[in-house]
Amino acid sequence: MQLLPDFRVRQRDYLLEISRAMTSQLELDEVLSLILEAAASMLAGQVGLIALREQGTTAFRVRASLGVTIEGLSLFSPLLDNLLAEDGHGLRADDLDYKLIKLARALDMGLRQVIALPMLMLGDVVGVLFIFREYQGQASLNDQSILQSFADQAAIAVHNARLYQTVREEQLRLAAILDHSGDGVMILDGAGVVLRFNAAMGRIAGWQPELALGQAHDAVIHWKRIDQGHSLARVLAEGWPCQHPELADCADKTQAGLETLYVEGDLLRPDKSLISIGVTYAPLLDQAGHLKNIIANARDISNFRQAEQLKSTFISVVSHELKTPVALIKGYAGTLRRDDADWDPATIQDGLAVIEDEADRLTGLIENLLAASKLQAEGMRLTQIGDVLLDQLVTRSIERLQTQTSKHILRSDFPKPFPIVQGDETRLRQVLDNLIANAIKYSPGGGEIIIRGTFDDQNVTISVRDSGVGLSKGDETRIFERFYRVDDALSRRTQGTGLGLYLARAVVEAHGGTISVQSEPGKGSNFTFTLPREQT
Repeated sequence: MQLLPDFRVRQRDYLLEISRAMTSQLELDEVLSLILEAAASMLAGQVGLIALREQGTTAFRVRASLGVTIEGLSLFSPLLDNLLAEDGHGLRADDLDYKLIKLARALDMGLRQVIALPMLMLGDVVGVLFIFREYQGQASLNDQSILQSFADQAAIAVHNARLYQTVREEQLRLAAILDHSGDGVMILDGAGVVLRFNAAMGRIAGWQPELALGQAHDAVIHWKRIDQGHSLARVLAEGWPCQHPELADCADKTQAGLETLYVEGDLLRPDKSLISIGVTYAPLLDQAGHLKNIIANARDISNFRQAEQLKSTFISVVSHELKTPVALIKGYAGTLRRDDADWDPATIQDGLAVIEDEADRLTGLIENLLAASKLQAEGMRLTQIGDVLLDQLVTRSIERLQTQTSKHILRSDFPKPFPIVQGDETRLRQVLDNLIANAIKYSPGGGEIIIRGTFDDQNVTISVRDSGVGLSKGDETRIFERFYRVDDALSRRTQGTGLGLYLARAVVEAHGGTISVQSEPGKGSNFTFTLPREQT
C-alpha cells in the first residue's frame, strides 16, 4: 500500500509527458515510442509493440517497438493476423496466448504473457497496443486501466497525426494545382491585398510572383480599358458581394448564394504592353459573414479576341471583295443583254473582257479563301516536288506582270549559273507573283522593282525591292498574319484580302525556308525569302 501513491504519481507523470509531446510536435512515431516506453515501464514489460491498422483494410503494421530488433519484428507477423473481431470494433484475443507461446519459442526471450488493448477512436479500431512480460499471471484491473490510458493516448495521437497528414496532403495538392494551373490565380485578403500569386498570373499580369505579394489589387491589376463588368474597387464600394451597400457583412447570405464578379478588358502591364484578359472574382466569407478572401481567376483571352477580330475582318473583307466583281459582272451582263440597244462588236468584246477579268478575279479570291481555310485545317502540303529554276521562274513572272503596268519597270538580277532547288514550282510561282504584284500595287508613283537572287553553299535567297510607300515597324511584325492589311488610305483604295502574304509565308516555310521584310515608311520595302538548296 505504501507504493500505490508512487505508482499513481509515475502514471500521472508519464501521461503528462505524453500530452506535452503530443501538443509540441506531430511526429507520430516519436509519440508512439514514448507511449510504448511508458506502458512497458508501468507494467514491467520487456517487449512492446504498437501496430496500426492500415486505413480502409483489416491489416495491421508495426509502427513502434520496444525490446526487439528490426530483424525480429517479422516473427510478430502471425500475432497480427486475423486480429479484428468479426464486428470490426474489438480484438480476437482468444488465441493470443497460443500465438504468444509460438512467438516466445521463436524469440527465445522467456516471454510468458501478452496484454493487448485496442486503440479506439470514435468506435473504430485504429491500432493495438501490446505489452509482453516474462511472468504468467492474470492481468489485473489496474493493469488493464493503465494500459487503457496509454492506448487512449496512442489512439488520439494517431487520429491527430492522420488528420494533420490529410490536411497537409490537401494543402500540397491545392498548392500544386494553384502553382501549375494554366490560368492565373490570385488570392486577396478582405482589404484587397495580394496573399498568393501563381506563376501563370505573373505571366499574364507581367509581375514576378514574389514582388506581387503584399501589393494592393489595383497596383497589380491596372485596367487600361474595361469592356465588360466593373472594377473590383467600384463593386466593393457598392456592396459586393451582397449587392446591397447596407449589408456590408453579408450576414443574411450563404456562401453558395454569393455572386461572383466577372471583368473583361485590356490590362496595362508594368512594361506598358497591353493584354486582353477576363478575371472572375469569387468571395470567401468567414463564419461571421465578413469578407475574408477574394479568389481571382484570370485568363488570357487575347487569342479569343483575335479570333473574333479575324472573323469580323473576314466578313468585312470578303463582302467588300466579292461585291465589286459581282457588281461589275452583273452590270456588264445586264447592259449587253438589253433589248433596246444595238451594240457594235467592239463594245461587246470590251464588255465581255471586263466580265472575264472580273470572273478571273473572283476565282482567284475564292481560291485564296479555300487555300487559307485548308491551310488552317491541314497545314501546307507540297505535292509536286521537282527541280525548280528560280531565275527562269522570275523571268516568266516579270513577263506576265509587266503587261499590267506602264509606270513600273520590272527587272531581275541573278548571277549565272543560278542553282537549281527542289520545290513545288506552282506554289513558288504563287509566292513570286504575290510579292511582285504587291510591289506594283503599293508603289502608286511607279518606279523600278528589282527581283534579285543570291546564293551560298546552303541556301538561295530571293528579294523583291520596290520604292513604294513602305511599312511601319508595327506593320512589319504583322504583315504575314491572316487577313491583315495595312490601315492606310492606299490600302483602303486597293483590292486585296490580306491572304497573299499569309499564304506566301506558308509556302516558303513548307519548303523549309524563311520569309521576312525590311521596310521604311516612304522609302519602299524589301521582301526576302530564303530556301535550302537541298530539301531535307
